[in-house]
Amino acid sequence: MGNHNHTHNFSQQFEFAGKAKSWSLIAIVIGVIAIAYGFLLDPHEEHAQRTFANLLLMGYYFTCVCAAGAFFLALQFVAQAGWSAGLLRVPQAFARVLPIAAVVLVVIVAAGLLTHNLYEQWHPSHHEGAEGEHGITGSKATFLSVPFFLVRQVVFLGIYSIFAVLLARFSSNEDTEGGLSNYNKSFKYSAIFLVIFGFTTPIWSFDTIMSLEAHWFSTMFGWYNFAAMWVSGLCAITLTVILLKKSGYLSWVNQNHLHDLGKFIFAFSIFWTYVWFAQFLLIWYANMPEETVYFYKRWEPSYKPWFWLNIVINFLSPVLILMTRDAKRQTAVLTFVCILLLCGHWLDYYMMIMPGTMEEHHTFGITEIGIALGFAGLFAYLMLTRLAERPLVAKNHPFLEESLHHHI
Repeated sequence: MGNHNHTHNFSQQFEFAGKAKSWSLIAIVIGVIAIAYGFLLDPHEEHAQRTFANLLLMGYYFTCVCAAGAFFLALQFVAQAGWSAGLLRVPQAFARVLPIAAVVLVVIVAAGLLTHNLYEQWHPSHHEGAEGEHGITGSKATFLSVPFFLVRQVVFLGIYSIFAVLLARFSSNEDTEGGLSNYNKSFKYSAIFLVIFGFTTPIWSFDTIMSLEAHWFSTMFGWYNFAAMWVSGLCAITLTVILLKKSGYLSWVNQNHLHDLGKFIFAFSIFWTYVWFAQFLLIWYANMPEETVYFYKRWEPSYKPWFWLNIVINFLSPVLILMTRDAKRQTAVLTFVCILLLCGHWLDYYMMIMPGTMEEHHTFGITEIGIALGFAGLFAYLMLTRLAERPLVAKNHPFLEESLHHHI
């Protein structure tokens, strides 16, 4: 490996205790109370459906952020990137939580289907017999059959989870074994994972989110969801790195690393906007009823302010705030942008899910805020628990020296 700068403690491990642990547990309890309120304290069927919609929103968001951690790892290995070698333990912690997130999402989807509170437009009860007004027939009915739908969820998320765990394991083995064997395995498995992930994530987002409104379709929807997933994951990784540094960890991560993370957030916020606007513009220009109905719902007076706020938060804010070099190197600015965008993409998922499942619901309340806090706490607890299990740096990574001297 060569001689590293020994002013850094490469055996340093994160200690998950104190306020971080307490607050994450408090947030989980708030989430449980909000779910109980939705299902038990308010007996109305509409409120149960609203609770399921919020569970789907946060279950999907939770899984996307963890999957983005695995994607970040694979991307760095395939690109043979050196700048990120010193902070890979953070996305590895995300990736190691992915199997749990996947199980949570599958349980939410299956329960929503069984109780008819999710995907009700294409449930068998809606297309028995003749082709009714809301009937799903033909090949689409076969594709959206409940067994095939659930099998795809399990297969896709299972494959993502296996690769995520393998990439984290190779890095751990590299710490104890040294050499290039585990790095070479990481490179090979990352290349395979990226091909599978690239072809299947659009289908996964079609299934999980777009099929809530099964009569509408967009060939750009998958990439729109991928962009939201990637920006959210980048923000979560960056925020975690900044908070760790503020707590005295990751001394080898400097402003240049934060600058690169800021550039990723800046660039892919623009990419998210490009896909969002292209989808919107093509559908508006075509002016076909079966297409425009999607945006018609979101232009109702109760949803329209959120529709435009979505663009302001997720496009204008990061572009205007992170445009300069200095802004990307200031932890206070990056922290603000990351929190803003994590909230902004919650709103983005809200606008994807709520108008199609809860047409009469236009407000935020205990259910939305409580479930969001609960999942945020669950993610923080699980991710930080995983992070505390291993040293904070992959000490035998072949490009660690490059990361330590990274300068742009």
